[in-house]
Amino acid sequence: MAKVIIYTTPTCGYCKMAKSFFKEHNVAYEEKNVAVDHIAAKEAMDKCGQMAVPVIDIDGTIVVGFDKPHLSQLLGIK
Repeated sequence: MAKVIIYTTPTCGYCKMAKSFFKEHNVAYEEKNVAVDHIAAKEAMDKCGQMAVPVIDIDGTIVVGFDKPHLSQLLGIK
């Protein structure tokens, strides 16, 4: 299974949608809250070059935002 890291904030609607999508498809993920974890915030910024959430890292491939078709493709979800 792919290693999935999602960088989030508590108030981000797209973050909640992405996490629900992962749960619905039994995708294990590590969540990093950039609102309180400044190291995670820097990691997310380094990965995508902008201050945005969600930043989703799937085995080193970065997806910014909740792009369901792209996430499905990367995770092999039909």
